[in-house]
Amino acid sequence: MVNYQWQIQEQLAANQPVLSIRELLQQQWLLPKRFVHYLRSRRQVLVNGKYHSMNTAIHPGDQVVLQFRGDEFRHPGNNQYIPTNNPKLDVLYENRDLLVVNKPRGQKSHPNETGETGTLMNDVAGYLHHQAYMVHRIDLQTSGAVIVAKNPVVVPILDRLISLGKIHREYLALVEGQIKGSGDWDWPIGNDPSDIRKRKVNGEHSQRAQTFYQTVKSNSEYSLVDLKLGTGRTHQLRVHLEYSGHPIVGDPIYNPSSSAKMYLHGYKQRLVVPFSNQKITITAPLPDYFSQDLVKYHLE
Repeated sequence: MVNYQWQIQEQLAANQPVLSIRELLQQQWLLPKRFVHYLRSRRQVLVNGKYHSMNTAIHPGDQVVLQFRGDEFRHPGNNQYIPTNNPKLDVLYENRDLLVVNKPRGQKSHPNETGETGTLMNDVAGYLHHQAYMVHRIDLQTSGAVIVAKNPVVVPILDRLISLGKIHREYLALVEGQIKGSGDWDWPIGNDPSDIRKRKVNGEHSQRAQTFYQTVKSNSEYSLVDLKLGTGRTHQLRVHLEYSGHPIVGDPIYNPSSSAKMYLHGYKQRLVVPFSNQKITITAPLPDYFSQDLVKYHLE
């Protein structure tokens, strides 16, 4: 008997369009062709309890089961995070396949060395009592919403939704100086040859980068701005704000003269739920220090 490590069971909705099994898997559910190949060649996709050819039509109310042995995934062993005992994890949303968690400022998203503990992914592994799968990360001094997969099946689906711009976060940042109104910055970002930690506008191997901004509140010294990523370059928000003349208050790399800790928070996660394609918005409340310090900066 075959031992399946992962099984996804879905009942198709009443408004499900009539498609072939292949169209359902690849076009609607965004499964990689590699997964579909295994599901077909190993007869591991069942409709109403039986295997059918990929050209068979599915209908509203059908039950579809996807079975995975584990070797279908390219890197099955790269997520062995040491679980945290009794983790203090702020879970904003959870379903069968994923979590959205609120990462605190000062915590790493994931380990960089074998055996490292104390990161967000260690905490999630402890919360789940099984391995977690990283979808995206945010910087050490950035707080806010982070998606974590509970199984390897949904990781490429979530990656695809992010690359298509259907899943994205909005940020709030406290920055130096007065920014008025709204707009976008499209300065390309590349490596900074003078510092391997940094990125810079028009740096080496620059790539297109776009950030949308809207001022929430401002005065002559500081601004609170809402930020959306049009692209997802490393340190993009921090680099664009620094280049605009309005670095983030407390940014240790791009505003080192500031003695504060960094004020950048991913406060809103716009999520498309895999398989159901339901669109939901998840809010990560501002940390207490952030909301309280807005009074100090006269932006309450």
